[in-house]
Amino acid sequence: MTAGLMWTSASRTDVGRVRALNEDACLDLPAQGLWAVADGMGGHTAGDLASQTIVRALGALGAPGALSALGAPAASNSLAAIKSAACSALQTVNQQLREEAARRRVRVIGSTVAVLMASGRECGWLWAGDSRLYLYRDARLEPLTTDHSHVAELQAQGHLSAEAARHHPSQHLITRAVGAANWLDLDEGHLAVRDGDCFLLCSDGLSNEVQAAEMARALEGGDCQLATDTLVDMALQAGGRDNITAIVIRVEDLDAADHTLVNPAVVSP
Repeated sequence: MTAGLMWTSASRTDVGRVRALNEDACLDLPAQGLWAVADGMGGHTAGDLASQTIVRALGALGAPGALSALGAPAASNSLAAIKSAACSALQTVNQQLREEAARRRVRVIGSTVAVLMASGRECGWLWAGDSRLYLYRDARLEPLTTDHSHVAELQAQGHLSAEAARHHPSQHLITRAVGAANWLDLDEGHLAVRDGDCFLLCSDGLSNEVQAAEMARALEGGDCQLATDTLVDMALQAGGRDNITAIVIRVEDLDAADHTLVNPAVVSP
C-alpha cells in the first residue's frame, strides 16, 4: 500500500487442453507493485526456460536493495527508477537467452513479456511481443499495449479485420521477443491511476480465445480472484488451444472522498 492506494491482485496459469507443456510464466507481487506475464515462444527450444528466466529476473527487483544495486538512489521507488531497473533486467535476460541459444546451437530461445509497475499514484508498463495489458475503467475495457506481430501489422495497414486477425494462420508470428535479437526493443507507457481501476495482464492463450466484451464482463465485479478464474475458464471452454495466463489487478484509493466497497470503475445505469 502506497500513498493511500491499496493494490490487490490474483493470477492463474494453465497448460490448456492441447499443449503438453506450459511455457507461460507470471509474476504477481502486489506488495511490491510489480506484475508480469511471459509467454515462451512455441515451436522453439526451451520456451519455458525463457519465460521463467524473465519472471525470476523481474521478481528479483522486488527484493530489498535491488534498485540500489542497479544504480538507483538508496531510497528510490519512483516509477522511473523501477522502469529503468526492469529494462536493465530484461536486457540482461535477453543477452543470457542469446548466449544459451548459441551454446545449444539453436536459432532462438525467446519469450514475450508484458510488465506492469506501480509507484505512488502512477503505473507504467513495458512489453515486447503479443502478451497484453488492458485497463478496465468506467465500465470500458481498453488495450494499453499493441501486439508486436505480423498479424497486428497487417491489421494496422487495413488489410485484416479484427475477426480475421483472430483466425489468421500467421496469428502466432511475433516480431519482437526477449531473446529474439541482440538488442531488445521494448515499448512502454504510463498513466495516473484512479480509484477502482482494474488491469488485466494476459498471454495470447486468453486474448485469442476470449472476446474483449467477455473479458469486460468478467472484470466488472471487481473481485480479482473470481475474475481471474472466470477468464481462464472461459479460454478453456473455448478450446484451450494454447497455454493460458491471466493476472487481474485492482487499485483502491482509500483517501478518495467517494470511495465505497462497490467497484467505482463500474458506471451505474
